[in-house]
Amino acid sequence: MQGKKHYQPKLFKQLELSSRVPENNFYRRLKESLDLHFLYKLTKPYYGSCGQKSVDPVVFYKLCLIGYLENIISDRKLIEHCSMRLDMLFFLEYDVDEELPWHSTISRTRQLFPEDVFEQVFNKVYGMCVEKGMVAGHTQAVDSAPVKANASMESLELKVPEEELEDHIRKIRYMSNSDRKAKENKAPEQQRQIRASDSELKELKSRNKKWHEDQSERPGAKNKNARYTSNKTHYSPTDPDARISVKPGKARKLNYTAQLVVDTAHHVITDISADFADKKDNQSLEQITYRVKKRLHKEGMLWHNLIADTGYSSGESYAFLERKGLRGFIPPHGTYKGCPDGFTYDKAGDYYLCQNNKKLLFKGTKPNVKGIKVNHYATVRKDCRDCSYATACKGKSYEKRVTVTYYKPEYERAIERVESRQGRYMKKKRQSTVEPVFGTLTQFMGLRKINTKGIRQANKVMLMSAVAYNIKKYLKFTEKRSRTVANQCQKMASCLISQLWLYIISYKSFKIIRPVY
Repeated sequence: MQGKKHYQPKLFKQLELSSRVPENNFYRRLKESLDLHFLYKLTKPYYGSCGQKSVDPVVFYKLCLIGYLENIISDRKLIEHCSMRLDMLFFLEYDVDEELPWHSTISRTRQLFPEDVFEQVFNKVYGMCVEKGMVAGHTQAVDSAPVKANASMESLELKVPEEELEDHIRKIRYMSNSDRKAKENKAPEQQRQIRASDSELKELKSRNKKWHEDQSERPGAKNKNARYTSNKTHYSPTDPDARISVKPGKARKLNYTAQLVVDTAHHVITDISADFADKKDNQSLEQITYRVKKRLHKEGMLWHNLIADTGYSSGESYAFLERKGLRGFIPPHGTYKGCPDGFTYDKAGDYYLCQNNKKLLFKGTKPNVKGIKVNHYATVRKDCRDCSYATACKGKSYEKRVTVTYYKPEYERAIERVESRQGRYMKKKRQSTVEPVFGTLTQFMGLRKINTKGIRQANKVMLMSAVAYNIKKYLKFTEKRSRTVANQCQKMASCLISQLWLYIISYKSFKIIRPVY
């Protein structure tokens, strides 16, 4: 017999969410595994003792976690999405007829809590992964990637000299009729002033001219009056911490840089932080190393190997890693030669031989124009006076001068490690470890764009995205524990106890005979 459904709304309903959410549901398992009650004590100093009650801090962090797990970067859409899912309401401990917090409350609470609170949540989940045996600790892979900032390139303003700043601001306010201009200039006065040197400005001017010609002559180009923007000449008034950066094959944008560290055992994120997009990766390596080493040491783990790409290579980085007892598998830049073309180095005498077998003696160590320490070598004037290679070799100077990096031994040891069998293995390990993790974060974990403003807020976004990634790995992990220092000590202790017990059983009838004197 054919049935037909007739819907009649009920005046009173009784619904228990726990009965509607399956036992193997992701958010049910997450609720049973993740305990965030420590946040009440941690966030209490940031609230007053009177007034209207705020949103529950545990509920706030759970809402943020759902946003990154579901790849939702809008707070408004996040509230709408959670209100339609029974499993999410069960995870948040909200009833069906109970109103969720207003979306603007999520934004204000995110600004209220400092970065340290978000880092404590990350450490909590990271500790859970360690206890489950997901982290080995001995090898860490480091990489970086640009993340789109919440600012437009059309809102950029030109930096001016300090004495012309007020006149420039009045002129811009009078002439600007564009809707994309910032309503409020949040940049400090120091950032509005130009700090570049004359040589840097000349270089940018010639680069701007060449780029403008290429842009105008490109087939199909519509923007004939395009301009070349740089962090030395322009800044963003809406998000002063955002920096202009470019990735090969993509347009120039205002970005942040995400510095990511991944354990190679089971791809658990051990550290993530936001940095300025115009900063070189090797300048961030020291702070990354301190944070990761502290976090691993707290869990009783030993760190031996660091894997990174060419962006982290520099003499200072190699020397720093050697001082910390870490083996860095970082390939040097392609511009590194180790020795000038046509010259040979004598290690015992610390000098170079030119094509005419004349010595270039060591003259001292001084920083170059970029502030990098280099060793200076030069010939004697009389050696170059009658040399047949003098015109092409020394140019207009009286003697041949050569500068070589101060960290040449560190570079040579790094090249030897990279070209070894273990170095080739580590390169493949990095490509299969940290790069897929970045792809997952940007495409599926809400890190395709920073929906906040300021580097501190961007750091919170990246930390919560990493928390979502680690907790998802945690719930899927079923393998055995890894061999950490703490685990090895526990295993050795259990082995000794078992051996002692077997010894007692085997010789239970053994009696101690006292010697007779």
